[in-house]
Amino acid sequence: MTGVKGCLNTVTRLLWAAAELIPGNMKALLALGFLLLSVTVQAMVYERCKFARTLKSHGMDGYLGISLANWVCLAEHESGFNTRATNYNPGPRSTDYGIFQINSKYWCNDGKTPGAVNACGISCSALLQDDITQAIQCAKRVVRDPQGIRAWVAWKTHCQNRDLSQYVRNCGV
Repeated sequence: MTGVKGCLNTVTRLLWAAAELIPGNMKALLALGFLLLSVTVQAMVYERCKFARTLKSHGMDGYLGISLANWVCLAEHESGFNTRATNYNPGPRSTDYGIFQINSKYWCNDGKTPGAVNACGISCSALLQDDITQAIQCAKRVVRDPQGIRAWVAWKTHCQNRDLSQYVRNCGV
């Protein structure tokens, strides 16, 4: 990633130099575009089997009776295995964060969600780390709630009552 970041830094410097010729509103759009590009480049997107092995090493296989395949299916459909995925929900004015898309209304504190509960006792930014240990701990907290894994809409629509063996096939777990 260092090579990509170095290249992006060089391109950014050149474009900022050229930006002196661009009117104010266009500069703001250019800055926003580069900010989003840098966030996208820095995100870690797990490969399916690496994700399955990581979950297994953190005790997720069979946690509260939930198979590893269910967790892998859930994360694939929630975030595409992207550690930095976010999704704003305009109705409740909350945001889903990280590889498990954990919601700021109930589980974490992002400092902007009205009436947030923060049942995991963490900052939502902790759910966006490449080291997913805190995201796993919070996901374990979510499934201890009465809804269990049904708290995730993607699990209900893509994983529930399906053969999920392909999610862990050939992963050595």
